[in-house]
Amino acid sequence: MAPRFGTVAVVGVGLIGGSLGLALKTRGVCREVLGVDREPLDEAVARGAVDRGATLEEAAKTAEVVVLATPVGAFPALARALKPHVTPETVVTDTGSVKRHVLTHVAPLFGGRFVGAHPIAGRERSGVGAAKADLFEGAHCILTPTADSDPDAAEAVSALWRGAGARVTSMPAEVHDEVFACVSHLPHLAAFALMGVVDRTRPGGIDPATFAAGGLRDFTRVAGADPVMWRDICLTNPDAVIAMLEGYLDELAALRDAIRRGDGEFLLDAFAAARRVRGRVAP
Repeated sequence: MAPRFGTVAVVGVGLIGGSLGLALKTRGVCREVLGVDREPLDEAVARGAVDRGATLEEAAKTAEVVVLATPVGAFPALARALKPHVTPETVVTDTGSVKRHVLTHVAPLFGGRFVGAHPIAGRERSGVGAAKADLFEGAHCILTPTADSDPDAAEAVSALWRGAGARVTSMPAEVHDEVFACVSHLPHLAAFALMGVVDRTRPGGIDPATFAAGGLRDFTRVAGADPVMWRDICLTNPDAVIAMLEGYLDELAALRDAIRRGDGEFLLDAFAAARRVRGRVAP
């Protein structure tokens, strides 16, 4: 079967961008993947994540689809640099974990030819060295088309991610940002905060981290994620993130108060309820 796309350009060849390039090449979705990055692309080329490096201008003029895969804070400047060089037929999309910010600062530059996307996949390691061709296999990818989105562009972005192995779903950008503030952004912040507590705690001069077992390792695995990416997520989705943090603090305060008053019945009910909710989390 002939490839669905000729050339796809990936701007930001790290874990997500590199994994997308590997998936598209491995699965025969496109003939060529161009990489655009501030860093040398020797490793990305050697691993097969991209066929060759390109300038942003060349990528814009050559590719059928341009994917912004840097931290989301860099998107507006990249979009402004990209805008003068894209053709009317070029489809532009992204991989950002925040969508309202992208629709406000990026989408208007490309009109209906921009369609936002968020692949729900990742690892605690970052960089193209951590990229995997099967990273998106069976994973969700959320698209956030609007009433102004070109149907052909939306179908192209959907086909790109289906071709990479993902299950594609659409939802409004504001709903997306609230959902992922709850199930992604908050867990990362909880892990970052817990690592801060561990770092500051020294009972008897002992570093608790040296005695940590599976519980701490499992809970804080995501604290090894890219700091720049997570800084940008927090700063571009502040309202939803703060709302979820406040809800989490309320839950922690309720547990603290129950422990303080010795209320075992409250704790048992809270823990049992948490166990039931945990059962709804997809494996």
